Amino acid sequence: MRRRSRVYAGLAAVIVPAAAVIMAIGAAPASAAVGGSGPYPADYETSASLANHTIFRPQTLPTERLPIVVWGNGGCSANGLSQGNFLREIASHGFLAIANGAPNGSGSTTAQMLTQSIDWAVAENSRQGSKYHNRIDTTKIAVAGFSCGGLEAYAVSHDPRVTTTGIFSSGLLNDADDYQLRRLTKPIAYFVGGPSDIAYPNAIDDWGKLPAGLPAFMGNLNVGHGGTYDQPNGGEFGRVAVLYLKWRLKGDTSAGTNFVGANCGLCRSQWNVQQKNLTLDGDPPPTTPPTTAPTTPPGGTPACTAVYSVQDQWNGGFVATVTVTAGTAALTGWRVTLNLPGGTSVSSLWNGVATGTSGTVTVANQSYNGRLAAGQTTSFGFQGTGSGSGTTTTCAGG
Repeated sequence: MRRRSRVYAGLAAVIVPAAAVIMAIGAAPASAAVGGSGPYPADYETSASLANHTIFRPQTLPTERLPIVVWGNGGCSANGLSQGNFLREIASHGFLAIANGAPNGSGSTTAQMLTQSIDWAVAENSRQGSKYHNRIDTTKIAVAGFSCGGLEAYAVSHDPRVTTTGIFSSGLLNDADDYQLRRLTKPIAYFVGGPSDIAYPNAIDDWGKLPAGLPAFMGNLNVGHGGTYDQPNGGEFGRVAVLYLKWRLKGDTSAGTNFVGANCGLCRSQWNVQQKNLTLDGDPPPTTPPTTAPTTPPGGTPACTAVYSVQDQWNGGFVATVTVTAGTAALTGWRVTLNLPGGTSVSSLWNGVATGTSGTVTVANQSYNGRLAAGQTTSFGFQGTGSGSGTTTTCAGG
């Protein structure tokens, strides 16, 4: 259940000016930390082919390819410099960080702008004549955001190109949006400002609803909702974000030791840490869909059942959940067949591996939800186009 949702919803749209007031009470925001602390002094630029965005990059591109970080600002602000010190710090460690909004821009942003950033970076990496040609690692992409920007990150975290998601002082505002949690399949990290952070209850609520087996980290630093983004090099949030991105996007296991295990680096600091399903050398990839024929135990009892239900329906689309329950015997894997009516198709799916998008669609388990004890349940969900009614399901176990 969401707590303080109305208050958070009211402040989400104004968090940048609110944070500015908080900073003004104590001291003026620190001036820009030009270059950052990393080995590649960084600054920002704009591109005519990516309107209303701000691109933070090393001033001199290194020989190593740059992983991608796309960022939603606090308050969904269209000022791409809202968290400029923080993003410049990230870029100085060999990342391409793209913020929604033009430098000192005005107005509001949308989640679609994060997808535009990913599309642009992938295209520039392939474009002959681009200074980024073959200089970007398009296989390593983080989507992240602060406060309202974290909600934007959630909205596109199911993009199959995304490697990891970063939620900074944010959490879903309504239980109706929990389908965004159920469709998560890639590692996620939360960096929150402690119990005094207005987003704290929502972030904790999200943490408790993450899919079983999903690799996840949560760190709370008792600084409140404003974080440390305006401090030189983004302060402590900047330092920890760089470590997380080095681990997840560059495979730096030395950086990863700050997040994994009972004796992790942040576990021995001022951060309050929670962990789920973390391993230092990476997390198991999704399994290949089973190719075995459907099985039925002796006596004709189904190996599993699949119950389909529509969670939300609107003109032209819907969100549905399928609950898989093991029969009288344990399962090492399962496969659900969806028989979709004409005019209905699957546009995105989470917690399963799909084959096909319309007509007869087969959904197999992920690596983390295939093993079920007798009578145990798991679920997957999907967003579809068309009508949510009329779909039938069958389940086969392995």
